[in-house]
Amino acid sequence: MKKNNRGFLLAESLVVSTFVLTILILLYIQFSNLTTNYKNSYNYNNVESIYSLSSIAKYLEANNNDLLSKLSEAKPYVMIYNKNEETGEIQDCNSEVTTDAFCGTFLNKIGAKTVIYTYSDISYIQKYISENEDSNIKQSFREFISKVETASVQNKGRIFAEFDNGTYATIAVDAVSEVAEPPITPPTTEIIGGQEVAVVTEGDGLYADINESSKYIYRGSNPNNYIMFNNELWRIVSKETDGTYKIIKKDFLSETQAFDTANNRSADKNTYCTSPQNGCNVFAAVSGNFSTPDNSHTGTVTEDSSIKKYLNETYYNSLSSTAKTQITPHSFNIGVVDILKNAEEDSIANNIADEKMYTWTGNVGLINVSDVLKASTNSSCTSASYQYKWLSGEDTASICDSNYLTEMNNAKPYWTINGLSGEGLSESNWNWKLNIFEKDSTKLVLSNTNSNYSQYGNILPVVYLNSSTLLTGTGTESDPFQIH
Repeated sequence: MKKNNRGFLLAESLVVSTFVLTILILLYIQFSNLTTNYKNSYNYNNVESIYSLSSIAKYLEANNNDLLSKLSEAKPYVMIYNKNEETGEIQDCNSEVTTDAFCGTFLNKIGAKTVIYTYSDISYIQKYISENEDSNIKQSFREFISKVETASVQNKGRIFAEFDNGTYATIAVDAVSEVAEPPITPPTTEIIGGQEVAVVTEGDGLYADINESSKYIYRGSNPNNYIMFNNELWRIVSKETDGTYKIIKKDFLSETQAFDTANNRSADKNTYCTSPQNGCNVFAAVSGNFSTPDNSHTGTVTEDSSIKKYLNETYYNSLSSTAKTQITPHSFNIGVVDILKNAEEDSIANNIADEKMYTWTGNVGLINVSDVLKASTNSSCTSASYQYKWLSGEDTASICDSNYLTEMNNAKPYWTINGLSGEGLSESNWNWKLNIFEKDSTKLVLSNTNSNYSQYGNILPVVYLNSSTLLTGTGTESDPFQIH
């Protein structure tokens, strides 16, 4: 009996020891991850390195260096400054863009190790370092560049820097050249739902998105982007960078609705919504404060709009069981768009940056303002500001016709997911909503209306299909894509 007790105690000790060892290993892993995250938060874009990089940017801008014209897809960066890793001596001080004195008296003293200039769209430099072994860009520097996420800005470049103290930083810098993208031969085909679809550069059809790399969009009056979903006709808006398909219902839901009904959200819980009786133009609740792009109006938004609740509860529950399995929850960009910028300051790229300030992830949303702009093949359709000002009679040349998203449903207006903002608007205007509208009977523009106004509140739901979606058919209205 004693022998059995000793055996039991030995087994029990082994079990306890194994359990304790497992706990210690898990704690070590968690501590290691925490240490790594802390180290990265200190090493990447800290105040000191950003300040140093800002000084470098000001020097490059002041000396009118047209660096952007020196870039190419084959080599999407210009070396500004580089030190020998072993000796610490200056190895490369680019005489075309700086001077020996600047390198020696400033860059060397601030502890710069490597400084490069690249496109604002950092996907090019990220692709380059993933495919090429470049001795000028060491492994730790490559890791930093590969982890950066930032929106590209038209006619801006970007500088990256590595410092002797192991910190890294990146900021945008003004460019002289008006060429904001490298000369890239567009792809001739793209796989849509398992099918090879031609990529065009004019007329109706599928285009490579020049505003967001690795994304494909349908443009024109009537491209072949019809798809059957939930036993109804929808349109494919885009193939996203993650491979999912963004689709929009072709026909309106049976009843019009306000974007946000009067007093749906309480003023004390939603301080951004200054006039709850007029509704509020933010689609869904966000964490922290919600702000306009120029930070002129901020506040909390802790409750959802009435249209968001309807789409993701009543409408979603009405979908067939098959349709629900074909939807993938996705991030929607719900920031408000500044529509009162000067024309020379605005662009679709800036509108996209406004939209991406805040996101919501869910099943059913609405179309983005930028989607509407990009769907037009009219070269004058360049920003939300152009459209708003044209409606006011300031810019009669800018229209967004040749656009299936504005020509569906006999050009009647419908809600977008993004609200509008702009310096000088009164408090009640913060609760306006961009929608598709009609001017002079034939020309279609982005307009505005109060969020609680339901008369023109038509609804075209938007969902995302899985990246693994397989399609048959040609995408015409008579032979729409079928999901398999």
